[in-house]
Amino acid sequence: MKQMIHLLLCAVLFFAAASPAAAQAKPFPGPDMPVIYERLLKKIDQIPIYDNHSHATFPDDMDMDAMASPPEESTVLRLRDTNPEFAAAAKALFGYPYGDFTPEHAKWLIDKKKAWEKEGGTAYFDGILDKVGVEICLANRVALAPYLDPKRFRWVFFVDSFLYPFDNRDQAGKNGDMGVYIPLQEKVLQRYMKQESVAALPADLAGYEEFVRRTVAENQKRGGVAMKFEAAYFRSLHFADPPREQAAQIYARYRSGGVPAAKEYTLFQDYIFRVLLDEAGKRKLPVHFHSAVGIGDYFTLRQGHPLNLENVLRDPRYKNVNFVLIHGGYPYTLDMIWLTAAKNVYTDSSLMGYYVYPSELKAILKQWISLYPEKIMFASDAFPFNDAVGAEETFWLAVRSARTALAAALAELVSEGAISEARALELAHLYLHDNAARLYGEMK
Repeated sequence: MKQMIHLLLCAVLFFAAASPAAAQAKPFPGPDMPVIYERLLKKIDQIPIYDNHSHATFPDDMDMDAMASPPEESTVLRLRDTNPEFAAAAKALFGYPYGDFTPEHAKWLIDKKKAWEKEGGTAYFDGILDKVGVEICLANRVALAPYLDPKRFRWVFFVDSFLYPFDNRDQAGKNGDMGVYIPLQEKVLQRYMKQESVAALPADLAGYEEFVRRTVAENQKRGGVAMKFEAAYFRSLHFADPPREQAAQIYARYRSGGVPAAKEYTLFQDYIFRVLLDEAGKRKLPVHFHSAVGIGDYFTLRQGHPLNLENVLRDPRYKNVNFVLIHGGYPYTLDMIWLTAAKNVYTDSSLMGYYVYPSELKAILKQWISLYPEKIMFASDAFPFNDAVGAEETFWLAVRSARTALAAALAELVSEGAISEARALELAHLYLHDNAARLYGEMK
């Protein structure tokens, strides 16, 4: 009897000692990983998506963005017309009968899209969302188009134009990119002034601040769910915190004319930026930032690095402002995920879904999921690159890349013993839908 008790005690001690080792995640996935991947992908394909960032539009719609691509910009390999994935997207969405996008073949697709565009109504883009499995989509636009169903598309409006109220000839003359971007910012500002019945720049800084705040409030009333900065294209994302008195002096000096010196303009912009954040906090409007590589020949990675925003993201005055750093800071994705350690900072995988292939996206998502899975969101950055490769095809490509990369990342974690399959599916729901739905108040 004593011997039996001794053996039982040894067995208990053995399993007690073994259990921590069994819970230790392995550094490599096992041979079961492909099977787990297939199981997860079937279920992940059924999860409805909340798309945190897109430019859903027809290619001839000038309201698709507050800026435009410079002529003859460089294009990454995956976004070129020669990518056979675009033909696969067109086949899945439209029954495209060809395997390439040669001009004579692409005409078939262009004519089909043009015919649907002429029909008008919201059914077209609702149908695209249905086909790619997107439930709700945020549309970054100057104004929400009548052909986008507000039940499916939420409006994110641009605010960079408030940073450029003075004579911008020096700004536009910096390089060819700025020569395209700055006039568009001036047009958006004029549009906002007309919207608010402001015939000329207000007489003093107090009047300009009131105009800025009133425009933000009106855009929210018109359905805006967030404000968006594309500032990384124009200047550094490091915003200082200058005193109001200096900004008021600069405004008074240049309101009626004259070209501000570079340091003066930057100081004024830094102040107005803080005004916009303050208003966002009061109105519970999330604030989006472009935070990644950018188009054009003069985009500077150093200026657009997400760490430039750290002094703002960690500022206790803005603890009630939810910041969304879109595009995941690519290629600085590791820096980005650590920024989301702050309770009010989020990021998304927009742009990456069609810039890089799923093998690279898998590695990024695996790292993010392993650190702060509640702070990451899917986003397509769907955008019409030309008449043939439109927002429709980029929706499809971004969604397929994300679902497959996500399934692979989670399958590796399951195979490594880090998480269970049930937990993997919970994490998939967070990334594809729930995190965004909660952020914008559509899910508790």
